Amino acid sequence: MEEIMKVKGLNKTFTLSQKQQKIEKTNEKKRIAVHDLSFTSYRGEVFGLLGPNGAGKTTTLRMLATLIKPDSGDAVLDGSSIVNAPEEVRSKIGFLTSELKLEGFFTPNYLYNFFSDLYGVEPAVRDERKKRLFDRFGITQFAEVKVKDMSTGMKQKVSLVISLVHDPEIIIFDEPTNGLDVLTAKVVTDFLLELKKEGKSIIVSTHIFSLIEKICDRVGIIIKGEMIICDTLEAVKNGKSLEDRFFEIYEETVGEAE
Repeated sequence: MEEIMKVKGLNKTFTLSQKQQKIEKTNEKKRIAVHDLSFTSYRGEVFGLLGPNGAGKTTTLRMLATLIKPDSGDAVLDGSSIVNAPEEVRSKIGFLTSELKLEGFFTPNYLYNFFSDLYGVEPAVRDERKKRLFDRFGITQFAEVKVKDMSTGMKQKVSLVISLVHDPEIIIFDEPTNGLDVLTAKVVTDFLLELKKEGKSIIVSTHIFSLIEKICDRVGIIIKGEMIICDTLEAVKNGKSLEDRFFEIYEETVGEAE
């Protein structure tokens, strides 16, 4: 198998403000979000990053998407380093996060064209791709509706479509179905499977076991910023349901730490 992403010893620590310390009732001034994290994903597979809230999943994906810099370590995505060539990385990836906030004043049509122009997509290609994606996600009838007037599910679908304007080979999705109703979540899940069939390389972070089991080839379990196990889905499950296996690993890990 051909490596598409090589993550090597990523570390990230955040400084807690006095307000954060007060809210969280802690005297800690520093918080380790990700510690010595390493894993490999391969071309054409879906890699799932599984862990509880606060495990470091979002921080990891933000580093891979070059939104924040690691304190140390590196990751190479399709030959480009997030540390030494972040602009190259950005040209190769599509990144979707539930925390992405689209400007409410603009319409899906305007936003799609705007981001397509940023990526240098030719108008003819842009229009064909936009029609296909808008039709696929039921956005066409809302193309001239301002984002602020849309439902949460529609905003998520617009965000997803915009993240793919340049038809990237590597797609990074942070909690892609978070906060969505079951129907919209299914639309997004089915689309991820379609992208997989097209040979796209996808990394998904989630705490939803069923999503991992449905779409992922390999999975890494991250707890308190550390990669505890990383292997094929079947190897990680070890003959059990993913949920049962996760809680078994979690209890072993947390119990040892305590």
